[in-house]
Amino acid sequence: FPGLADVSISQDIPVEGEITVPVGSHSPDEDFSTLDEPVKDTIMRDLKAVGKKFVHVMYPKKSSALLRDWDLWGPLVLCVSLALMLQGGSADSKDDGGPQFAEVFVIIWFGAVVITLNSKLLGGTISFFQSLCVLGYCVMPLTVAMLVCRLVLLAGAGTVSFIIRLIVVGAMFGWSTLASTAFLADSQPPNRKALVVYPIFLFYFVISWMILTFTPQ
Repeated sequence: FPGLADVSISQDIPVEGEITVPVGSHSPDEDFSTLDEPVKDTIMRDLKAVGKKFVHVMYPKKSSALLRDWDLWGPLVLCVSLALMLQGGSADSKDDGGPQFAEVFVIIWFGAVVITLNSKLLGGTISFFQSLCVLGYCVMPLTVAMLVCRLVLLAGAGTVSFIIRLIVVGAMFGWSTLASTAFLADSQPPNRKALVVYPIFLFYFVISWMILTFTPQ
């Protein structure tokens, strides 16, 4: 630009503004990568995360702890454990109870998927896998109920045994329902919470019924 050749800037004019680039404190977490850590540390960290979620289910309250860092390891372990304990019970067929493992596995995961889709269609604000995480972890009380029922059945299958199992299963059914609704209630529109709680009630009721009617073969 020829016209700018004669323009001169006085040395007395102060230059305003910051010309230095601020450099924040370097955090070691910025360079942290799970690809560089030992496998033992990764496994221990995941186990601690799963254990914390179990604690939140044991003491249910309105919290986003289960939703913040969701995982499906805990639900998978609970589902497999419950299916294994239900396997081998006397069924209507004359088989050895083998198909019951697949039945329990499908009922739990298919039921959780249906409840999640229902929640999303009603305007839920949580993601698909967050809902599966909560519903899966809240099966833990019913898994404990199944373990107690199997121990009670070792002493016999009489009337007293049935009453004890009924009380235990009923209490754990209420625990599972309250725990799941405590975590999922805030993610639903206020006028549609009942439409979300009802399928959850049926989901845990079916599992509870399978546990209560279980008799060893």
